[in-house]
Amino acid sequence: MRESIENFLGIPVSKIGISISETLYMVSIALIIGAVVAFIISIILIFTRKGGLYQNTIVYNVINIVINVIRSTPFVVLLIAVMPLTKALIGTRIGPTAAIVPLTIYIVPFLSRLMENSLLDTGKGILEAAQSMGATSWQMIFYFILPESKGSLILSLTTGIVGLIGASAMAGYIGGGGIGSLVLNYGYNRFNFELMYSLVILLIIVTQVVQSLGNSFAERARKNNL
Repeated sequence: MRESIENFLGIPVSKIGISISETLYMVSIALIIGAVVAFIISIILIFTRKGGLYQNTIVYNVINIVINVIRSTPFVVLLIAVMPLTKALIGTRIGPTAAIVPLTIYIVPFLSRLMENSLLDTGKGILEAAQSMGATSWQMIFYFILPESKGSLILSLTTGIVGLIGASAMAGYIGGGGIGSLVLNYGYNRFNFELMYSLVILLIIVTQVVQSLGNSFAERARKNNL
């Protein structure tokens, strides 16, 4: 069975396993770091926006502009633009660990905008009521904002994961490793279309599974919050 698969794909199964593990590594680390930073930024945005509890036009506009600039930059361009930063932080421009830097920079503004919209579901009235009861900023976040927007946040994270999977595949073009590198180097460049399309189908299946699970968890969170 294994030999038949290897003969069909033209590469050892172990190489596919390594590429999958590299993709999981890049996506998971970038998601964890990106989600934490994005959540902090989204909290700042909803508090400092016009009409927010701690309205600050300067802070809001600066963060808003930075988010829009990074989000409007194509990921391939971003990969190349942050290479000096990647070299300074990681010590190399290639490999799965190096790819985490541009992936994180890519996902932070993306998730920040999604989370901002999710957290706005809480409603200004609830926050004002919490503030009138003497709730601190931390209490408003953990006892009012998060419970009310939990389902929407799960969908935001799901969208972020799907976006990271696609971006991690593009990272293969600059030697980032993972499935993208396998598709490029052993599929496209060697005219191995069996391998190339098989990996594309694999990515589609993984994306569908992630989206379905995210929808399920979000629906469950919303029902529990009713």
